[in-house]
Amino acid sequence: MPSLRAHVFDWIIRFQVKPRFARTGGDIAAVRRLMNQAKFPEPPGIVFREGSVGGVPGEWAERPDLATDAPRLFYLHGGGFIACSPRTHRSVTGGFALRGFRVFCPDYRLAPEHPFPAALDDAAAAWSAFAAAGPAGIAGDSAGGNLSLALMLRARRDGLPLPTAAVLFSPSTDMLGEGESMRSNARRDAMFDPTKLQDLVEAYLAGHDPADPLASPLRGDLSGLPPLLFHVGAREVLRDDSVRFAERAKAAGVSAAVTVWPVVPHVWQLAQTFLPEARRSLSEAAAFLKSHARVPEAVR
Repeated sequence: MPSLRAHVFDWIIRFQVKPRFARTGGDIAAVRRLMNQAKFPEPPGIVFREGSVGGVPGEWAERPDLATDAPRLFYLHGGGFIACSPRTHRSVTGGFALRGFRVFCPDYRLAPEHPFPAALDDAAAAWSAFAAAGPAGIAGDSAGGNLSLALMLRARRDGLPLPTAAVLFSPSTDMLGEGESMRSNARRDAMFDPTKLQDLVEAYLAGHDPADPLASPLRGDLSGLPPLLFHVGAREVLRDDSVRFAERAKAAGVSAAVTVWPVVPHVWQLAQTFLPEARRSLSEAAAFLKSHARVPEAVR
């Protein structure tokens, strides 16, 4: 049963944030400013420090008392490919760190200044170096979920290590927007109007084929991917991006599970200090990743 706070949070997003998105009129700079203004409290007791992996700048998040054999997580933040940063997503990366992970979140290049495949190139460079240090999981939300899935397809193509498992929060998986929820949830989604999402797609792809599996991972060969866990809101326009991906992954022999959460808006995990559903989602995701973690040889 959804919590009262889930209804309150949905109301706040629906009546305070969604109208502001509508007023941007497709101005990417205005959308970026709006997304970058989002402020969510950081979990206490977590150390955030700047770093670089594979030549890509980013931010580490970890508990000071973390054991040397703690599981490692590569996190790709969302923001419609045009906004946000590791700092805007500290509530999530810190939430994983609080649950025992050593987390690196790359500060990948953003569109429209750096369109496809710049963000994916950065993710691949950072992941190649991160994975070289030992087994790790991957997680991402929204656009970062898209990049996480595309990165796994690219890693498999290029012979890079695959993650031990992956968690995807409300990912975008189909740039053609052919999921039924794009229509059935057009009015129910607390944050997004599907027509506004197209502006972000165009800014990111800059004319590139939206059916390219590295842009729309739903359309790729999904065989051989690691175990996947999707969390998505029932009212989201992106709901079926998760549902369809999980179905296709299972048909390809991949272990994939999707949980559809009632009431909560897009990437509700950001509100983990306020929302019980956010804390539960992060805890379930952490348990899933840990269940597939492997301890590096060096610390055995």
